[in-house]
Amino acid sequence: MVVIRWILGQIILVLDFLTSPKAVVRETAAQQAVDDVTATMSMYQFKTCPFCVKVRRELKRHALHIELRDAKNDAELKAELVNEGGRHKVPCLRIENADKSVEWLYESSDIIARLKSQFKLA
Repeated sequence: MVVIRWILGQIILVLDFLTSPKAVVRETAAQQAVDDVTATMSMYQFKTCPFCVKVRRELKRHALHIELRDAKNDAELKAELVNEGGRHKVPCLRIENADKSVEWLYESSDIIARLKSQFKLA
C-alpha cells in the first residue's frame, strides 16, 4: 500500500508541475496589499495530497503568497495542527485575525471560497 501511495503521489506532483497555472500580475502596490494580508496566513499541507495540490494551484493562480507548512514530515508543525487546530487533517488554513484570534479552516473548497471572497477573486 505504501508503494502504491508513493507512486500515486509522484504522478500527482508530475501532473501538477506539467499543468501549473500562471499567476495573475498585479500592480506593485496592489500585490503588496495582498501580501500584507496573506502574511497572517499559513497553510498546513502534505506535499502529495490531491486536495492540498488543489489549494496550492489556486494560491499560485491568484498570486497569494501564503506560507506552506509540511504537517506530515515536521513533527512540531503536526503537533501544532493537532493541538491548536484540533485535527490532523489537511489542507488547513490558519488565519490570524487583527484581534489576534486564530481561525483554522479545513476543506479545500472552503479554503478556496474564503480566499476568493476575501480577495474578491474570480
